[in-house]
Amino acid sequence: MKTNNLPIVQLRELTLADAEDRYQWCLDKELTKHLNMPEKYPPFNREETRNWINMCINKTNGYEQKAILSEEGKHIGWVDLKNMDSLNKHAELGIAIGDKSYWGKGFGLAAMKEMLSWGFNELDLNKIWLRVEVDNDKAIKSYKRMGYVEEGILRQDRLRNGEFVDRLRMSMLRKAFFQMINDKNE
Repeated sequence: MKTNNLPIVQLRELTLADAEDRYQWCLDKELTKHLNMPEKYPPFNREETRNWINMCINKTNGYEQKAILSEEGKHIGWVDLKNMDSLNKHAELGIAIGDKSYWGKGFGLAAMKEMLSWGFNELDLNKIWLRVEVDNDKAIKSYKRMGYVEEGILRQDRLRNGEFVDRLRMSMLRKAFFQMINDKNE
């Protein structure tokens, strides 16, 4: 994992005060292109956004979603674990840096590292996997930099703009994550 010199981020529980940021971010078609959202514009109205965040807060939608804060405490995105399988100890990761002024500066990697640590330590997961569209080169590069390993192609896995697109499934194993952390600290 080549994650030296990452910015400092904090993950915190969502609050209803996060709804307006989330709503504004979801108006940006460049941001939402690779996110699994309804094919309408806007994908969600303000009330739907507040309702979603409220379900996350109350843990009624199966998502362990956290707000990503910059070192200065600015809300810049979200990261979550979903599709949890407690029997087999794995879950799916999702992440978005909503504030585009933070793109390409390592904030997503830093937040991902925090969420992986939380999932492996607090939820006792063995594997955290994700799905990424095969044409999302920036995200794939970021996931590989974090240490994610390709598992395979999920053919025609997402309907985007009326066409099916393939997604790559990638995963991080608990043992590999902690080995990378230990290697970095030596």
